[in-house]
Amino acid sequence: MTTPSLRSGFNWNPLWLITGLLLLILFADASFAHGMSEQEKQSIIDGGNWSYLWLGGTHMLSGYDHLAFVFGIIFFLTSFRDIAKYVTAFTVGHSVTLIYATFNAIQMNYYLIDAVIALSVCYIAFANLDGFRKYLNINPPNMMAMIIGLGLIHGFGLSTRLQALPLSEDNLLMNIIAFNVGIELGQISALAIMLMLIAAWRHTNFFQTFSVITNYGLIMLGGLLFLMQMHGYEHTANADEFVGADQAVTAAPMTSATFDESLPWKDSLQFTLPPRGDLEYKLLVHKDDRFSFAWLTDGEPLFYDFHGEPTNDQSGYFESFGKGDSNAASGSLTATFTGTHGWYWKNNSRTPVIVTLNTRGDYQARDAMQPIPDLKPADGGQTKTHESIF
Repeated sequence: MTTPSLRSGFNWNPLWLITGLLLLILFADASFAHGMSEQEKQSIIDGGNWSYLWLGGTHMLSGYDHLAFVFGIIFFLTSFRDIAKYVTAFTVGHSVTLIYATFNAIQMNYYLIDAVIALSVCYIAFANLDGFRKYLNINPPNMMAMIIGLGLIHGFGLSTRLQALPLSEDNLLMNIIAFNVGIELGQISALAIMLMLIAAWRHTNFFQTFSVITNYGLIMLGGLLFLMQMHGYEHTANADEFVGADQAVTAAPMTSATFDESLPWKDSLQFTLPPRGDLEYKLLVHKDDRFSFAWLTDGEPLFYDFHGEPTNDQSGYFESFGKGDSNAASGSLTATFTGTHGWYWKNNSRTPVIVTLNTRGDYQARDAMQPIPDLKPADGGQTKTHESIF
């Protein structure tokens, strides 16, 4: 892919710079909508392949990082043949890792993957600006090879998020394929809008200005997303996502060597998560009461979300105190509201995982595990969704 050089005599009009920054802010703000609601999560549990197809399409249409990369790919392409060639290369790349990694339960920290995807947005925009020749005085890498390689990384990101869903082991391959088809349909829909947008600008006198602003804006957007994702990665990697000075949580991950079963725990519980299974366990805690906990798996790490919901709240609100991927965690929490406090665990592996949970403090234990359908909020409620789900 060759890109025309942008005019070296470009006039940096402050109005255009302000416009670019406003677009960047709008793009960045849209990132907070890049999630999955409780209603969508419930439909996945109850539905079949059509639900996965629909979710794939809607996820791609809200996937600002993937769309920004596709937008960068097609920016200077004018022929249908070139557009089809490079978009197909990206599609093949992300489809391969989406299917392979999900089917074989291969995972990495989703924040880390998304950070690399953010850098891919910077890369494609830098290439569009002919940055390798202008600023590095080298020839750019082969664009086809880079798009395929970066597509593999994008597919890994899609797979990591897909594996946070309650996938069916018996119908796994069809679930993955349906989701991937939805991704491609969503990509085609977004691509059509992008091409119309670019075509509207291409034949105007402002296209060169538009080109510079857009591609520098993509670099800024990618850099901002990279910093955001690395911030999230630091929290999950260090397991210190606990909010409030009065919550005094000890979040250092435990290992089997430090898990001391002789500690004076009030309650001890052991249960098994089936392959790709998930469940919740909750404690009823009154405001200002405190409890401590320690949980440990028999080896495999689990995705977890430690959170609480106020009693009698009908809005669907919850507060997340910490989440990540680990085979153990320990800490203590002082409740800032009366309600249920506990854990959501997701086993993304293809083998059963045994979890041992110890707790002590001021609380009322719940005797039964809470299935995912119980998390559905009341109709019409304003829901703060689990960012960790999608």
